[in-house]
Amino acid sequence: MTPSLRLIAVLPAILLVCLSRPLAAADNDLARAYRVIASKRFVDLTHSFDPRSPVWSGFSQAKMVPAADPKTQRPYTIKEDGFHTTYYDMVGQYGTHVDPPAHFSSDGMTLDQIPLKNMILPLVVFDMTPMIATDANHALSVDDVKAWEKTHGQVPAGSFAALRTDMYKDWESNPERFKRYPFPAWSLAAIKFLFDERKVTAIGHEALDTDTSESMESETWLLKQNHFQIEVMENLDKVPATGAVIVVTWPKVENGFGFPARAFAILP
Repeated sequence: MTPSLRLIAVLPAILLVCLSRPLAAADNDLARAYRVIASKRFVDLTHSFDPRSPVWSGFSQAKMVPAADPKTQRPYTIKEDGFHTTYYDMVGQYGTHVDPPAHFSSDGMTLDQIPLKNMILPLVVFDMTPMIATDANHALSVDDVKAWEKTHGQVPAGSFAALRTDMYKDWESNPERFKRYPFPAWSLAAIKFLFDERKVTAIGHEALDTDTSESMESETWLLKQNHFQIEVMENLDKVPATGAVIVVTWPKVENGFGFPARAFAILP
């Protein structure tokens, strides 16, 4: 039998063996997904922060000092110790941060209890800048959401709904204006509609708070319903209304009530 004929004869057996094996790592779903993700553009939705960053008036500014040897109180340095590190003294709700349900609810989920799957979600962005042009402290309404849906389709269940106001542009250039009150935000009716009717998983916004009023009714309602939110986001003007994916994460603080978060979008 010639070599070619021998190959033809054993080919069915070779194919059977190959088909019975798991796909190689380079060909599995996760590897293919990673190749797609790696080819996309990423947009950082997180502010850098320092002791001068805007914070809610009820909290103190952060303090960041060189960490010191507890025995000698001498700060660690590269020259003397081969490393340096920082001691951070700040409230959990500082900079771009996550508010878990436990922030307002005694029996709500804490930071370490939010499911990992809720940290990677489809992203929709409501651009409220046209409304702000005539109403500087506009609260996104149910009608606004429905008008958005006429253009972009129904808000997908399980998504992360973000509110674009462009307030983030004042974060560094005009921090006092960033902390202004009142400011553009969500209405309670829109929050309820998005969670109850559209079944979103979480929301996010650029301001230090959720509400246009001091009552905090929107934030209170959503956190007591065991939902979470990301506050003080940036660069939402660089993300499309639909089609992107958001990734949000934070340190796994046991029984934590809030912490600075890292959020970024993967564009379609």
